[in-house]
Amino acid sequence: MKTTKKEKIAKGILYAVLIIYAIATFYPFIWAIAASFKPLKEIVSGDLSLIPQNFTWGNYQYVLGRSSLFTRWFINSVIISVIGTAINILLNTMAGYALARLNFPGRQRIYYGFLALMMVPAQVLLIPNYLILMNLGMLDSFSALILPAAINIGNIFMMRQFFLSFPTDVEEAAALDGLGRFQTFFRIVMPLAKPSIATQAVFIFMSFWNEFMKPMLYLTTPSKYTLTLGLQTFQSQNGGVRWDQTMAASVITIIPIIILYLIFNKYFLQGVRMDGEK
Repeated sequence: MKTTKKEKIAKGILYAVLIIYAIATFYPFIWAIAASFKPLKEIVSGDLSLIPQNFTWGNYQYVLGRSSLFTRWFINSVIISVIGTAINILLNTMAGYALARLNFPGRQRIYYGFLALMMVPAQVLLIPNYLILMNLGMLDSFSALILPAAINIGNIFMMRQFFLSFPTDVEEAAALDGLGRFQTFFRIVMPLAKPSIATQAVFIFMSFWNEFMKPMLYLTTPSKYTLTLGLQTFQSQNGGVRWDQTMAASVITIIPIIILYLIFNKYFLQGVRMDGEK
């Protein structure tokens, strides 16, 4: 079927709009990376060029060297994000599997209860969680950030939808080979659920890594700050905002997310596609 002239023009306009939008969206990110290699005078002068006139590594040397707490904040964020993601993957996947595959009293009520809880804004739970953590003596600790976020209802729902279409023949074959329910889950089901697990892993890691409100409420010791909370302190630790050093610190904060996405990109895209089809 031949493409008409009007269709070609419309497609050309659409591509032009998308390219302009992509440039407008991507340019600030590229400028931030370029600014991290510029001295402060060049940044505050209002120069929006992407090529530094006076290229310098000094900003990164200061952040990673002379700024003693920044490395500690980075390690704290890695510990919290990795442990929180691992716990979420295990519990969300097990809960989704149970709601999809196991028959037990109250299963549907629990499912509808989860759907109702998805409508509750997270901000509403901040104060109740704070009071509970205070009574348990868990404030100013990593567990205050990890345990209340140990499950995610949205990801439980996603895993349930995945397991609803999971072939029962695989589980029946595993049962004939003598595998129990837990052995089937860990040795057969989880490896075959890699696309959906990778999808939730990316989103969960990003939520832990980018979290700001909870660390601000729950953490008081500077050495226990996460990177997002520490970055706010870092911006004004010298009596004023040092945009050159702040840009370098900001670039460092996004590196783990980029690495994670590159590692799970194949499974992530496959999982998103499968969830969209469902």
